[in-house]
Amino acid sequence: MELNSNYWESRYQKKEIGWDAGKITTPLKEYIDQLTNSDLKILIPGAGNGYEFDYLIQKGFKNTYVVDLAPTPLENIRNRNPQLKENIIQTDFFKLNQKFDLIIEQTFFCALSPNLRSNYVLKMLELLNPGGKIAGLLFNFPLTEDGPPFGGSLEEYKYLFSETFKIKTLEKAYNSIKPRANKELFFIFDKK
Repeated sequence: MELNSNYWESRYQKKEIGWDAGKITTPLKEYIDQLTNSDLKILIPGAGNGYEFDYLIQKGFKNTYVVDLAPTPLENIRNRNPQLKENIIQTDFFKLNQKFDLIIEQTFFCALSPNLRSNYVLKMLELLNPGGKIAGLLFNFPLTEDGPPFGGSLEEYKYLFSETFKIKTLEKAYNSIKPRANKELFFIFDKK
């Protein structure tokens, strides 16, 4: 199965979106709540319905962008934020060529085919400005062929990211939403 725009659009059309919590999840809300520089240029890749985007915009982070392959969730975001159409990008994440200060990770990494994980790390490095960072959540359950979502482990993430990122935080999320309790790692990785 190819995880392309048709695949993801089909999932939205059939409402097979089990990853969609219907609102921003607690770990990301609490992380965003402590951000103070509203001038940060922020990206949310694989944004889906973009509840994190809505929350950032409400908090005054107007320089926030989302990217996704599927048109339906982006249309949902556009309908809620008609004044920010330029911030809503439908393309392949790997084709983006902008620079950002912060990238928020929420269920995107685990939705990619595991053979793209090294490419993800390199693309993150490319997209981030000097001093930039990635922050968010990574799943912490055994990697399986049955996905998405595909799992991963603390050891794998350290191995993948430590050469190009300073691992500032990588720990079990203490405030996950109930369906994801004990299955998420909260992280902050600074670009080296």
